[in-house]
Amino acid sequence: MKERLSPELKKSLTERLAFCRELGIYDLYRHPVTLRDQPELDQEMIRIRNQSNASTAPSSSTLTILDQPEDRQAAMVAIREDLGDCTRCRLHKQGRKQIVFGVGNPNAELMFVGEAPGADEDEQGIPFVGRAGQLLTNMIKAMGLRREDVYIANVIKCRPPGNRTPERDECDTCSPFLMRQIDVVSPKIIVALGAVAAKSLLQINDSMANLRGRTYEFRNSRLIVTYHPAYLLRDPRQKKEAWKDLQRVMQYLGLPPRSGSE
Repeated sequence: MKERLSPELKKSLTERLAFCRELGIYDLYRHPVTLRDQPELDQEMIRIRNQSNASTAPSSSTLTILDQPEDRQAAMVAIREDLGDCTRCRLHKQGRKQIVFGVGNPNAELMFVGEAPGADEDEQGIPFVGRAGQLLTNMIKAMGLRREDVYIANVIKCRPPGNRTPERDECDTCSPFLMRQIDVVSPKIIVALGAVAAKSLLQINDSMANLRGRTYEFRNSRLIVTYHPAYLLRDPRQKKEAWKDLQRVMQYLGLPPRSGSE
């Protein structure tokens, strides 16, 4: 009869798996554990839990990169090479044309994180180039910035079929690469565009009404949640609310106030 894992051990193993995924480690192997090994295993779980709790902060190697801004572009290239022609989740078998990595200034103070590529993004390999992307570009301009001043990425690097909402396991598989992108850019402010991006980054299952209007500390940056541009296209009445969120971003960045959004 197989031994059952205690809830504490299950939790520790889950945290360990999340920690490994964030490091880009996906292939794990199990070796037999005897009862004699149990005390050592308990100590290992304590060490793993401490590591997992610290995993929301950039690693020391990343901090070295951040001390050398001229190397950030090279660091992005290295992350893209690690990603490769990714086959880590099911999306590579479901009609994606190419990986949509990220675009913009790797030294940016402002970073936007969306949900997943759409059809136009999958065609061009660049995030936010369709109708929603055009609106995002206008939002950036309304803040007094240019698109090339910011960095833009998605939680998921491949288009889900039919533009469906990404599954949790797809987000978990792909998000370690986003975390590395965030650590390289090290922006002052991250704007999570929409509920999927916000929940994936913050690991909070809550409504947009509760997620918005707050400022979160995240990986040595501040994070603010606003509506996804695609949602604003469906419900233009919420543009005023999104503009309020962006005004808060502008305040944190020390940008001069502006009268309205595009």
